[in-house]
Amino acid sequence: MFFLNLDLGLNLKMRRFIMYKTLDDFPVWRNALQSSTKIFRLSDELPRKEDYGLTSQLRRSANSIGANIAEGFGRRHKKDKINFYIYARGSAYETIHHLTYGLNVGYFDREEVKAIVEDIEGLIYELNKMVKAIKVKV
Repeated sequence: MFFLNLDLGLNLKMRRFIMYKTLDDFPVWRNALQSSTKIFRLSDELPRKEDYGLTSQLRRSANSIGANIAEGFGRRHKKDKINFYIYARGSAYETIHHLTYGLNVGYFDREEVKAIVEDIEGLIYELNKMVKAIKVKV
């Protein structure tokens, strides 16, 4: 189970926690999965010469965001959870880099990349909140 801290501007004793029993109930993981699916479809249009380059790197980094969130969700120890959520954040930044590179070399549409990057930045924000909330409890 994971407790998500919802900071509603209340002091530490009054903060609410939501308990998620399954990974499918966990909105941060669901959002990461949606983003990686969008990226898979976007990368499907890359030229074949990028199959072992940008296509592979982009898909792996995007998929790693959700995979690390899932692994953190499944860990019992708070320090393990924090580590996996930090790994997910690193993969999110790596994915933003690959998208930016693909945009710069002319592979992607600017608006499509902008929308995906905004989704990923939202994930980064949520991951930061989760890490902070867990650290308060450690």
